[in-house]
Amino acid sequence: MNYLIETWGLCKQYGAAMRVKNLHMAVPEGAIYGFLGPNGAGKSTTLKMLLGLVHPTDGEITVFGRAMNAKNRLEILRNTGSLIESPSCYGHLTGAENLRILQMLRRVPERAIEQALALVRLDGQKDKKVAQYSLGMKQRLGLAAALLTHPRLLILDEPTNGLDPAGIQEMRELICDLPRQFGMTVVVSSHLLSEIDQMATHVGIIADGALVYQDTIERLHEKSEHHLALRTNRDEAAMEMLAKNGIACEARDGLLLLPPLEDEAAAHCVRLLTAAQIGVIRLEERRKNLEDIFL
Repeated sequence: MNYLIETWGLCKQYGAAMRVKNLHMAVPEGAIYGFLGPNGAGKSTTLKMLLGLVHPTDGEITVFGRAMNAKNRLEILRNTGSLIESPSCYGHLTGAENLRILQMLRRVPERAIEQALALVRLDGQKDKKVAQYSLGMKQRLGLAAALLTHPRLLILDEPTNGLDPAGIQEMRELICDLPRQFGMTVVVSSHLLSEIDQMATHVGIIADGALVYQDTIERLHEKSEHHLALRTNRDEAAMEMLAKNGIACEARDGLLLLPPLEDEAAAHCVRLLTAAQIGVIRLEERRKNLEDIFL
């Protein structure tokens, strides 16, 4: 697999505190990599090291197959967009004027401003002073700034922080569209599993500075144990009937929990119960919550 970012033994120590410990991170090209962990786990520190904003205590970082160091950092960053923590903007300038400053510094064509604003759906608010922007609009302007050069790699640190539900959904849709539209690789950090679950293709989970899980989001879902939950009007009789037919189940919280069954086997259970005059009130599949796995 072609990895756009890889780290080996990455560490960062502040005084006596080791904030990042021997991190091996591997981000496949074209992926949306969800970097997940509780607040204070080391997510922002790691992303700052990937951008050269923080110098590692130990370890190596490669981006685009090249080692990140003082000599080639600027060359690597030309193909990288980022939004770390909250966006920095001039409140007395309009959204378009803020981007024009970056456009001149990054030496990209002026049309890139209109394209970036349209992409984040701010083209209708481009002539409004940023001081009058809502928090969600400022986040989108920060994302527009990161997208100005159409980078190969986009690094976003908690981009949905402080947004209302509508703003969170809008930001999520924008992020999900980027690999499809432009072939970008996106690294997005969050402490909210539900957010990562809805947009990431790959996930890395960090706790106390150490990477405790890294794989596709599908593999994480496979760890979610599932079973069938059955409710009847005569649970004791139902347990006896199922046990006689070799189907083990247990009573818990007013339900009978059955092992995962194929559709035909589940239908056979229902036929057995109804034939014995046992009323089936509900039969549903249940999975262990992903948040339980994460915790």
